[in-house]
Amino acid sequence: MRISPKALLASSILTSTLLAGGIASSALAAPAAAKERVANYELTSTEGNSKFEGIGADERRGRFYVSEVTGGEIHRGFSGVEQTEEWLAGDGTDGRYTARGIAVDAQGNVYIAGGPNGLGNERPDLWVYSPAGELLAALKAPGDDVFLNDVTIGADGAAYFTNSNDPQIFRVAASDGEYSVELWADAGELVERREGFNLGGIVLSADQSAFIVAQGNTGKLFRFEARTGKVSEIDTTGLNLVNADGLLREGNRLSVVQNFSHLLTELQVSADGTEVRQISQRATDPQRVLTTVAKLRGQNLYVDSKFDETVATGPFQVITEPLAD
Repeated sequence: MRISPKALLASSILTSTLLAGGIASSALAAPAAAKERVANYELTSTEGNSKFEGIGADERRGRFYVSEVTGGEIHRGFSGVEQTEEWLAGDGTDGRYTARGIAVDAQGNVYIAGGPNGLGNERPDLWVYSPAGELLAALKAPGDDVFLNDVTIGADGAAYFTNSNDPQIFRVAASDGEYSVELWADAGELVERREGFNLGGIVLSADQSAFIVAQGNTGKLFRFEARTGKVSEIDTTGLNLVNADGLLREGNRLSVVQNFSHLLTELQVSADGTEVRQISQRATDPQRVLTTVAKLRGQNLYVDSKFDETVATGPFQVITEPLAD
């Protein structure tokens, strides 16, 4: 099912236009690259009770995007610049009242997972925006029990979204400029649906032959073959990966952020994603519930969600030093 972006553009944010000579408007121009790294990126909160979850990095442009749960706005930051900004409004903008995982493709287009945004209603489950903030698509995923949690970009350039309610992955791609969403893989015969969050973090294997996906409520990892969607369980015997949330793969190293367990586990993973072994498991800051991680310009960026606070209070931050003292 597809909700036409034309029908939603009237309520979407103002987008930038190109000036003569191809220079981006000053409203969306990136600030000059900072000479010094910063330890914490400050997230703007206009409501005072914000809770953040997803992050996507645009290495080429030096940008990152962070999603906010309670209203659905999207924040944008730049490598080395401490203060971020609200990039896309929430509270119903383009039908978005909450937002979760984020990924950025090679063209700088931003894919946003809507979590429960479309549960029990006709709101979109996901959105695609251009680097300038133009709404490219607002889509309703097929099915009536869809909780889109995380998203990554495949070797084919399409975006792959995990469903935390059922063991499913949805694929979003454009054809002739029109985006559509389809159920790409259903692993219900192998992956048992459990209470809580099921499929969450997702990354592409080093050889691009498969997706590695975490089931946070069981601490299991699964491999989805990129060509066919065929699923198999990865042997994690002896590993504690419960509350696995965000994943980051760098070469043959897989970082697993375990939110409410307050753990960061580093795994060695084979190029095809069939085998893992633990390198280390360390405690993260007990005062923070970290949900995910992205790498930008040599820094790992971790989202401090505030999920442990009934009424969240600042500072609201993306941090680079996640470990406990």
